[in-house]
Amino acid sequence: MASPRTVTIVALSVTLGLFFVFMGTIKLTPRLSKDAYSEMKRAYKSYVKALPALKKIGISSVFLRKAIGSLELACGIVLTLVPGRPKDVANFILLLLVLIVLFFHQLVGDPLKRYAHALVFGILLTCRLLVSRQPEEEFPEKKLSRGNNGAHSREPIKMKVS
Repeated sequence: MASPRTVTIVALSVTLGLFFVFMGTIKLTPRLSKDAYSEMKRAYKSYVKALPALKKIGISSVFLRKAIGSLELACGIVLTLVPGRPKDVANFILLLLVLIVLFFHQLVGDPLKRYAHALVFGILLTCRLLVSRQPEEEFPEKKLSRGNNGAHSREPIKMKVS
């Protein structure tokens, strides 16, 4: 049977991956939801307008939306389907994207209900990253045993070296 840690990582990976595939797709195409797509276009226009430095370096709202959407889509696919270390890299990239999006929401003065999902998924990404970075096994506790003369002596701890 799979360990609770493994089940947790798989559940978080699949859930978060599918969410970011969905959100990335909404940012890239109106096929899933025309209303959500037009809302994303409007939001990214306000982000670029609120941060003139982006305009100065030549980043338009369309480029910003498509870049973030593409990264979300790619990292969501990796988080959902690819095994191993790439999941942690995708998790970290998505966490950075969530922080950037939270910054944009704060910059334009959006109410909490507009970016609450970003907060929740940022916390979930952080939890997934922390759980995945924990070691597989816990170290055995130090055991005390009685020696020949009745005194307590410490047995050497056998540790698995990797």
